[in-house]
Formats: sequence, C-alpha cells, structure tokens
Amino acid sequence: MKWKRGRRSGNIDDRRGQSGLGAAGLLRVLPMLLSAGRRGGIGGVVIILALLWIMSGGLPDFLTQGAGPDVEVVDGVEAEESADFVSAVLASTEDAWSAIFAESGQDYRAPELVLFDGQVSSGCGFQSSASGPFYCPVDQKVYLDLGFFRQLAAMGGEGDFAAAYVIGHEVGHHVQNLLGTSERVRNAQRSSSPADANALSVAVELQADCYAGVWGNRTERNGDVRLSPGDVDEGLEAARAIGDDRIAGRQGGVAQPESFTHGSSEQRARWLRRGLSTGDLTACDTFGA
Repeated sequence: MKWKRGRRSGNIDDRRGQSGLGAAGLLRVLPMLLSAGRRGGIGGVVIILALLWIMSGGLPDFLTQGAGPDVEVVDGVEAEESADFVSAVLASTEDAWSAIFAESGQDYRAPELVLFDGQVSSGCGFQSSASGPFYCPVDQKVYLDLGFFRQLAAMGGEGDFAAAYVIGHEVGHHVQNLLGTSERVRNAQRSSSPADANALSVAVELQADCYAGVWGNRTERNGDVRLSPGDVDEGLEAARAIGDDRIAGRQGGVAQPESFTHGSSEQRARWLRRGLSTGDLTACDTFGA
C-alpha cells in the first residue's frame, strides 16, 4: 500500500503515555494518600485509590505494571511509523468522504482519532485496549491503540491495507452517525426482540465494512493513498480474521450465528469486497440484504 506521499490529518489526538496519572499527578495525590493513611489506615488509602480509578480511568502506572490483560505495547520507531501511517490513512478517509458527501450536497465533518495505550476516557466511558478499536458516537471520535495492529497480524490480518481497513471500518461508523443510520437503528432496537436487535447490530457492522471498502475504492481512484497488488487480499483476510465465527473458534467455542455481533468471516469479507468493487454508498444496504 502506497501511503507515504499522502497528506497527514490534523485530526489526531495522541494520548499515548497518558493512561496513568504520571509523575505530576502522583505528586498531587501523594499528600492525600499519606493523610488518608494516617487517619484511616489502609481503608483510607483504598478509598483514595478507588477515587483515582474513577477520575483517571485506572490506577497509577506503578501500581498496575504486570497486572491486567495482556496488551501489545508498541514503542520507538515502530510506534512513530504506525502513528504516521494512521494519520495518512485518516487524511485519506477525510478526502474520500468529503468528496462523497459533496456529491449529494452535504458537508462531511471528519472525526477526531484518538491514539492511546492501555486505557482511555471517551464520551462512551472508560475503555481498555482489550476491547479493540472503537467509535464513540457521543463525542464523534475514533479510538485506537496501535498495539491492535500486532494483534490483528497475529490473527491473520497482516499488511498495511489490513490495518487501514480497521481505520476505514471505524470511520464507517462515523459516516453512519452523520447520516442518521445509527440513531434509526437504536430506535428500532428498542422495540425489537433480542434476536432482531442483535441482527440489526450485525447489519450496522457489515455496513461499516462496506463503507471501508467504499473508501478504499475512492482513494484508489482519486486519492494520494494507492493500493498495491495483494492489498485487496490483505483487507479481505483481515475481515475474515475478525469474523465472529473465527473469533469463537480461536477461543475454543462453537460459532453461534444468533449471538454474532459483527458478522461471520464470509459476511465481513463479502461486504468489504462489495464496497471495494463499487465505491457506491447505495451498494451498502446491509439492512435489506
């Protein structure tokens, strides 16, 4: 995938290294900890630490090292190259979706993308890297831990376009939010059976896959980011790798379509391919499929 000549987005909020309180934060709360310890013993300290958890999204780094779920840590040159890649891909989505919206006389409002590691505070609450990349409709931001790219590669989704597809998918959710699709689905789910509500959730995810394909098609036609031979296969394999059936299999479970949240490997690859081949929003009606 050729991306280095593309422009960089100005909508990146880099919060890496901010998951804990840091030295300055610890200095601010240390007097409280000492005072609580003198007055209330260990119980007072526990209360203060609980408050810190709520306010900062987690305990100070020095207390959490070695604990919690395994999270891929990306640092140094690899991290900076990955961050640069994300900025270029995000800029490409901005250009593509601005052009698509303009075709129907609408203005595209680009989302901000937040880079974080470990955990992050969002408009949708505190989230950890274990939940993967996500879009929050409340603050209209995409959240991404760069370590997810390593996890994706380990699951079989290797290559630049595989990683770009993940960004394109989350931006696809932003497009759904702007078009009012997300709100319509939420309203429909309130009066639906659990099975129908779940089916609507899957349709939303598959449409975001299709929208990622639409972006890939448009940027290949008109953008600075260009696909190389094999990129489409990388993206399709990434879509398959994070299908609900594949995930269930890796976890030793049995695929149960009624419990799917994002769609099967076949469905995800099929809708991504449809977006890639057409570049047309109207081809992404997963709700009528």
